[in-house]
Amino acid sequence: MTDTLTLLAPAKVNLYLHVAPVRDDGYHPLDSLVAFADIGDRMTFEKADSFSFEITGPFSQTLNGEGDNLVVRALLALANHLGVEDLPMAVTLDKRLPIASGLGGGSSDAGAALRGANILLELGLSDQVLEGLAQTIGADGPMCYRARPAYASGVGEVLEDADDLPPLHAVLLNPGLPSPTGAVYRAYDAAPAGDAQRPAPYADPAALIGWLAAQRNDLQAPALSVTPDIAEALETMALVPNCRLVRMSGSGATVFGLFDNAGDALQAAMILDRPGWWVRPAVLGAPELRLA
Repeated sequence: MTDTLTLLAPAKVNLYLHVAPVRDDGYHPLDSLVAFADIGDRMTFEKADSFSFEITGPFSQTLNGEGDNLVVRALLALANHLGVEDLPMAVTLDKRLPIASGLGGGSSDAGAALRGANILLELGLSDQVLEGLAQTIGADGPMCYRARPAYASGVGEVLEDADDLPPLHAVLLNPGLPSPTGAVYRAYDAAPAGDAQRPAPYADPAALIGWLAAQRNDLQAPALSVTPDIAEALETMALVPNCRLVRMSGSGATVFGLFDNAGDALQAAMILDRPGWWVRPAVLGAPELRLA
């Protein structure tokens, strides 16, 4: 039993993202390999007489005052499932990930909120139930609730664990630019060029980065047409010593570089650091979620 709990809401990275043309229902079939970083937002939960929600942190200003925050939506879905009007806890979101950055921050926050409420309030709900509630906030809700490597298909809701994915040393770089998902998909729809095919499995861990390099992010070109300055981040990352692969994550604007070891990633992060850019070394895989 605990009265206070802190969880990591990890950044989600699409190691590849294959996207097919839009269906009649407005959704895009996709196939993606997702991993989660050992960095992200932090969420603190405390038992209280009634529910409250506060946003702090370096990227809090954009979200403060939003009544439609995904955390609130997820917890309202949980309260409805339980048949109660209020959850007796105070939730604080320490917003450390850039907004509209292609890192799944809002969905990851929502997933952490469901996990935290289940632990703090000793609800005893199964992962299956909580994943269903996570899906109410969007197709990537279940994967962000799980927060472990997975192949995602359908429109992102069909998940297949990728337990054999080794940890990957990376640098995440956001050039201080939002990349609105809706606008990126509209640019893709104007000239669709992709499919939702799953590639053949990689041969072994040593071959993984080469295998990833043969895949795509089908939203990268549309994102560049919407926000051309993402190109500078991609080009600058590619010039860093020992960078093995550069790609945009999700609908952008964050790009990632993969490296053979933590030392190379740390050196790259130091080289890339500049005013206005958010740069973090990270390990991609299945991070430890419980912080306290």
